[in-house]
Amino acid sequence: MELLCPLIKQTIKKRIKPMKKQLLALSLISCSLFSFAQKDTAKEIIATGGSKNEIIPQEPEDDKPNKQKGEPLDGMDMTWLNGADRRSTPTLAGKFFTPTVMVDANVTHSFNNPIDNTVVGSTALARDNEMQISGANLGGDFYYKGARAHIVTQFGTRSTVIPRNDLSPYRGQYDLADVYRYLAEANAGYHFNVLHGINVDAGMFMSYIGLNSYYQAENWEYQASYTSDNTPWFFNGMRIQIFATKKLKIEPWIINGWQSYGTFNNTPGFGGNITWCPTENVKMLTNDYYGHDAAGLPGRTRFHSDNSLLIRYYKNPKSKGISQMAFSLTGDIGFENGDGVTGFKNNPSAGTQQFFISAMFYNRVWFSKNHFAWTFGGGYMNNPGRYLVLAPTGDASPFPNPTNPTQTVGTHPFTENPGDQFIGWDCSTNLDWMPNQHIQFRLEYVHREASVGYFAGHGGVTSPSGYTYTPLPTGWAPDLVKAESRVILAVLFRL
Repeated sequence: MELLCPLIKQTIKKRIKPMKKQLLALSLISCSLFSFAQKDTAKEIIATGGSKNEIIPQEPEDDKPNKQKGEPLDGMDMTWLNGADRRSTPTLAGKFFTPTVMVDANVTHSFNNPIDNTVVGSTALARDNEMQISGANLGGDFYYKGARAHIVTQFGTRSTVIPRNDLSPYRGQYDLADVYRYLAEANAGYHFNVLHGINVDAGMFMSYIGLNSYYQAENWEYQASYTSDNTPWFFNGMRIQIFATKKLKIEPWIINGWQSYGTFNNTPGFGGNITWCPTENVKMLTNDYYGHDAAGLPGRTRFHSDNSLLIRYYKNPKSKGISQMAFSLTGDIGFENGDGVTGFKNNPSAGTQQFFISAMFYNRVWFSKNHFAWTFGGGYMNNPGRYLVLAPTGDASPFPNPTNPTQTVGTHPFTENPGDQFIGWDCSTNLDWMPNQHIQFRLEYVHREASVGYFAGHGGVTSPSGYTYTPLPTGWAPDLVKAESRVILAVLFRL
């Protein structure tokens, strides 16, 4: 780079007119900043605190007013975890900035073969029989003398699939769904060098509920089980990460609501995460939430508890055969109470039961020095009232019509009323090829079932022709079926 900058300077002098000297200055400044940022590499800590690893760069030793006792998980190999960064160290880590680049491309085929190529009941997939970019993410971590910021943009199908599940933008003005559509994460805060580190951050950050990471490159499976896919991917609010010891993190939250850009009523949501890693082969965590998340029903409260155990029970990194084996087990329980619903028991005078119970289990086996991996697993969900069920799209959508919010998008909306039953289960298996820590190729088979018509059948959910411009004739309805099997091929890149 030190040789390249003079060459750029010489070329600009020869070819650019004197009236454009500002271009020369801009080029020299860019070269200087790049060289300066790459000269010194900051100390980087990968603190596995939830659904993904978090980079916590430290100040130079001379700038630390109070040196903390140690770094979280220092010296522990946590790259095997489900829902965590599998890289051993961050890439291109700079003193003040560490970049993030991710690409998630997939092609999937449902054996129901819907004529409109539309996937129902997934936040990872959107279209059948087509190569799609689910996520293209750019951003990184910024750090200077304790001040920190983390920004990751998002483009691709997820910039539409995720915002559609949030009803809070319909309260008031300014179209929050479009405001935040292209942001996966954006938060800023300060790092205190006390205990083993304390971070105070505000903004939009990833949710830990449901174990899986929002970024598929960090997960063992591509199509998440019901437990993960029907719980939040993000929160908007404030968090305090307290690394009390090298192996223990306590993290309280004050947030707008359950995966919401705004608030549903007049009270924010409260919650927290506790993560404990007694050894590098064991991780235990709990996430708990309380809020008022039923739009226009301030008397209805929601409680949710999410709990996971991850154990690596075999490790032989030099083996050309099996190099390591691990499993993850997650169990969730929650309920809503008030304004017509009564948690786990029906009460004729107060309302019907409305709760959430789910579990998922996955086992993963790595081969050939972790260059290949085989995963199998599945899960179960019971959600009377359907308050966490991902609503179908198209003419089956129960969401407000953007052009006329007093009506639903679909003329045959999937119901989500108190007492509506929904029980689902799923199973999957996949094979990963990982040439290095930055790229992986995944082939996956998934089977899912529901107690009611839910998945897109051959007739699809759009129109008799599958196209949105075809009028809906009398008697036509979305083809929702109780089962779906599909194959997925995905390419996942992370720098």
